[in-house]
Amino acid sequence: MTPVHKSQRGARRLPSTFGILACLAGLAACAAPPPAPVATASYDQVPSITPALPLEAPAPQSEVATFAQQGLASWYGRRFHRHHTASGEHFDMNELTAAHRSLPLHTAVRVTNLENNRTVLVRINDRGPFTRGRIIDISRNAALQLGMAKAGVAEVRIEVFESDQTQTVAQAVAIN
Repeated sequence: MTPVHKSQRGARRLPSTFGILACLAGLAACAAPPPAPVATASYDQVPSITPALPLEAPAPQSEVATFAQQGLASWYGRRFHRHHTASGEHFDMNELTAAHRSLPLHTAVRVTNLENNRTVLVRINDRGPFTRGRIIDISRNAALQLGMAKAGVAEVRIEVFESDQTQTVAQAVAIN
């Protein structure tokens, strides 16, 4: 066993900001559609000019997740209530918050229970889960809204959408 200095005991190892940004930039680059091919025509193939038709408003594009993950979620509540989180705030089991190993703090995450299709928007304010096989720990209130409080764990899909982030930044500023 490697000796550990007493100042390192209980310290959490956090990913570097640069590493997180590089990962998110890589994911964003993969999500972009390929460019449309450029059509070329010779002078003898010029199409006839037709009157312009009024343009319709483009159909709204569905949101594309910048991050998605599927796996088991668990929840934590009374035992950790009022303890400090990795973000420095006190954990409140009645808020809609969560712990994730690598997503940046204060990121908004949509969590969908795949067994009943209930969805809740939570804010990452802590690190974890520390149980193998789990991808996210959510607060008691979020577990109640997802209908998984009795079971304790559920198969979920977590997604990060750019449109959810402005709301979460406002919540994070209000807390600090």
